[in-house]
Amino acid sequence: MTHASSRVDAAPAVLGAAALFVAAANLRPAIAAVSPLMDRIRADLDLPATAAALLTTVPTLAMGVCAPLAAVAGRRFGLHRGVLLGLAVITVATAARAAGPSTWVQLSCAAVVGAGIAIAQTLLPAVVKSRFAGRVGLVTGVYTAGLGLGGAVAAGVSAPLADALGSWPGALASWAVLAVAGMVLWSAARGPLDLDGAAAGSAPAPRGLPWRSGTAWRVTALAAANSALYYCELAWVAPLLHDDADHTPAAAGALLTVMISIQVAAMVAVPALLGEKRDPRIGLALTAALTAVGLAGLGLAPTAVTWLWIALVGVGHGGLFTLVLALPAVVGRDSAEAGRFSAMAFIVGYGCAALAPVLVGILRDAAGDFRMAFALLGGLAATLLLPISLLHGRRGATGRDGAPERQAS
Repeated sequence: MTHASSRVDAAPAVLGAAALFVAAANLRPAIAAVSPLMDRIRADLDLPATAAALLTTVPTLAMGVCAPLAAVAGRRFGLHRGVLLGLAVITVATAARAAGPSTWVQLSCAAVVGAGIAIAQTLLPAVVKSRFAGRVGLVTGVYTAGLGLGGAVAAGVSAPLADALGSWPGALASWAVLAVAGMVLWSAARGPLDLDGAAAGSAPAPRGLPWRSGTAWRVTALAAANSALYYCELAWVAPLLHDDADHTPAAAGALLTVMISIQVAAMVAVPALLGEKRDPRIGLALTAALTAVGLAGLGLAPTAVTWLWIALVGVGHGGLFTLVLALPAVVGRDSAEAGRFSAMAFIVGYGCAALAPVLVGILRDAAGDFRMAFALLGGLAATLLLPISLLHGRRGATGRDGAPERQAS
């Protein structure tokens, strides 16, 4: 009787977690799908490499600039409908890419997709805090795995899809199907998620982001570096393996796929292994150190034990990614504060994420290889140990004396 009741009680939580997973799977395909199609896009639109890079830079910038829209959507519509709005924007903008090979159309759609991603992704930590307060790390791992898997599948499938359709705009637009699926499942999970009661009080405030909070700035610093490292890996690990380690393009792409796959597994496994009650600084410091060693190894010795560097970046940054995304919910005293922390982190973080791959490209052109750039990326990962050490070891945003910090109003 008890076991049967337990299974019944678990069913809504499973449906809610599944909805989070599928919603998150829609937060990267619009960006990740561009990279394997870049040669075709440049040829059709007659774009230099710098201009073509805007197709990934523009949505990333939009994710930061439009993060405050999540606060407005959350307060006006509630958490559930706010995320649904973000998915709807992603759906429409992604489908509009089928309009054709026009630079203006593609850049406009990329910007609107970024806005939709900003709304959905900024609200998800508040959703986790409201519905899964006792399992923040594990559930964040679930939806982060969805985020990583969505990007990995889009990167691997978009080129064959373009071949099958005979159209790269069609391949980009096809990811609207996944967004529709996300909307359907998210709508179906409204009851199990039970976010209606938290609608007014839990959504991020539209004004008064916590710019004067030390905890918020530490979370923001970690989010900024985490995002910068992630987009640099997506953009430059395969070229590094091809140029500096003499792998064929196919082999370099396969190694990148392996790295992303390890990251996806680590996004779920690392928070589960660390547990919910442990000091969050332990996992953050360990995964940051593994990421630093892996990135520095790829830069300084790409041909020596390449698989080890790939594994270290996979496990390290996969775990780090989830733990950093979970921080707003972990250190926030309630879902409203978690949303404010998350919005502030995204505003700053995605600006850094958009610029970092460009800086790596500049360093690569100046030096002739990726040695200096990836050594610096490893150094950036290592510097995360400072803000990690300054975080409070317990849940809740606290100051140096352990008392709750006062937020800017």
